[in-house]
Amino acid sequence: MHAFDVLGDPVRRRILELLSAGEQASGTISETIGQEFGISQPAVSQHLRVLRESGFTQVRPAGTRRLYSVNPEPLRDVDRWLDGFRQFWTPHFDALATELARGRRERRLAGESPATGGPAGRPAAGGPGAEAPAAGGPGAARTTTAAPDRAISIDPREPGENP
Repeated sequence: MHAFDVLGDPVRRRILELLSAGEQASGTISETIGQEFGISQPAVSQHLRVLRESGFTQVRPAGTRRLYSVNPEPLRDVDRWLDGFRQFWTPHFDALATELARGRRERRLAGESPATGGPAGRPAAGGPGAEAPAAGGPGAARTTTAAPDRAISIDPREPGENP
């Protein structure tokens, strides 16, 4: 089976995500995947078999348990294949980094205090000494997350600056 055929299935991608945190027993994987996708233990076992036979996972016995882990080599092959396409998104990330740096520079030149994010000597909205905005109101912090453990944040402040 081709690598993208294997990775095209959301259940198998999720199993690889779970295993990226470290070796796990097949029973633990089956329980988690069963709850998340509503599929049976035999169905999860079939996905584990596909991953194992295609080389994406390795398995070792530990007593009565089977411990699965990621085999990185097929993922490296996918990464090498993707190298030819990075040209389409890398410039966008470079442009984003440039814009973030430009914004930090403009704030610095405008006399904003690095500690508060506001004009020197006065606390910025939401900074130390300022009233907190109402939840969901203007000035309230907004966070977008793909999953509870994967928050994505782009913050134009200098590292170490207070919110």
